[in-house]
Amino acid sequence: MSRLGVTIAGVPFKNPVTVASGTFGFGREFAPFYDLSRLGGIVVKGLTPAPREGNRPPRIAETPLGILNSVGLQNPGVEAFVRDELPFLRGFDTNIIANITGATPQEYADMCKTLSAAGGVDMIEINVSCPNVKEGGALFGASASGISSVVSACRKATSLPLIVKLSPNVTDIVEMAKAAHQAGADCLSLINTLLGMRIDTVTRRPILGNNMGGLSGPAVKPVAVRMVYQVARAVPLPVIGMGGISTADDAMEFLLAGATAVSVGTANLVNPMAAVEVLEGLRDRLDSTGESVCDIIGAVIPY
Repeated sequence: MSRLGVTIAGVPFKNPVTVASGTFGFGREFAPFYDLSRLGGIVVKGLTPAPREGNRPPRIAETPLGILNSVGLQNPGVEAFVRDELPFLRGFDTNIIANITGATPQEYADMCKTLSAAGGVDMIEINVSCPNVKEGGALFGASASGISSVVSACRKATSLPLIVKLSPNVTDIVEMAKAAHQAGADCLSLINTLLGMRIDTVTRRPILGNNMGGLSGPAVKPVAVRMVYQVARAVPLPVIGMGGISTADDAMEFLLAGATAVSVGTANLVNPMAAVEVLEGLRDRLDSTGESVCDIIGAVIPY
């Protein structure tokens, strides 16, 4: 496994394959399929300060090569996570990454304090990029000043490594990445979903109850790879790349573009074995070339 190992913000990962927030719940549904310890890390479903029911249905719509979702961060709240879910997750030998969203910088900071005090969380992913909520989330991720305010508050609240999840729904992804770095981020993850919409041509109403939702799946991969490439070359922070990864070859693209690790997301909803299949394929690919993951990070040869 040493060939697959990477280190992110001082945290060792046995391999670079993680699962993306919102696509893996808290791991319970996937545990019957394989040992979750095989993963490099688990990014849990997005947490908010209080329980949240999410958006009105319908909340999922299929699209060519992907899905639109407007789940709206349905979750039991951070305290219930610490009490009911974290002990289960800590039963596996993998990194646990808590994803958080708040309506104000102080809410983000308070959640960081709660998670730090609980113990058992290895890193915190700050979600400033969810397009499916009307407060917080993407509002902060849409500007450098918004990102800075949230990350600065979180940095003061915890010593845990901070990952900032960036939105693709911006004019300049590099500007947002630099703002996160300057405010104290230890790592960046990208991309979150692209804002999209579908309309029922018979009823002439939006298919999603929230009118719009986040597009994910293979259709977004070229955009995601491009943004990872740009950010990795501009900001001296490790990057976790995601967006349409379902095969080892997909993961290789992100690593070559400059990602230190990858997250499998929507593919989990189609194939519960997707993450381990990506991992096994990546291992076989590296075994065949005699390389390690670190050898291929950022190894793309641009024209």
